[in-house]
Amino acid sequence: MQTLIEIVPFNNTLTNDIVSLILNIQQNEFNIQITLADQPDLLTIESFYQSNNGNFWCAIDNHSKKLVGTIALIDVGYNFGTIRKMFVRADYRGKEKNIASILLETLENHARLNGLNALYLGTKDVLLAAQAFYVKKGFYLIDESELPAKFPRMVVDNRFFKKEL
Repeated sequence: MQTLIEIVPFNNTLTNDIVSLILNIQQNEFNIQITLADQPDLLTIESFYQSNNGNFWCAIDNHSKKLVGTIALIDVGYNFGTIRKMFVRADYRGKEKNIASILLETLENHARLNGLNALYLGTKDVLLAAQAFYVKKGFYLIDESELPAKFPRMVVDNRFFKKEL
């Protein structure tokens, strides 16, 4: 039986689940040395992401009512956006469940409807599956020097991608 997933915009009742999901994936699954203190945006999602044309979406398993994925868009201005906080629980990854694709399509459709013409993102070199996913979805690797001046860079990121919309 296929899991029914609902994509919903962030609301404050999801904050603790979001923090738990993201930190678990970063720290325990990928051994990235990053803490909640390094990501204060996770405690101010409404003001940080849900302003201008930005947003933060959550994938909820309708059966278990559990948070299984996230993705966020920062509207930087200048007709481009930055993707952040793309995380999917390990047991919900893969082509069969398609959650990462659904999250990304939700973000891209929102970006297009709101007049953005390019998306950028940063990630870690160790996140090979994520990089392959982005390339498959039409993103291409760019040099750090090609990032717009207003790109909100995370300290841990060392690979950067762009997609024209």
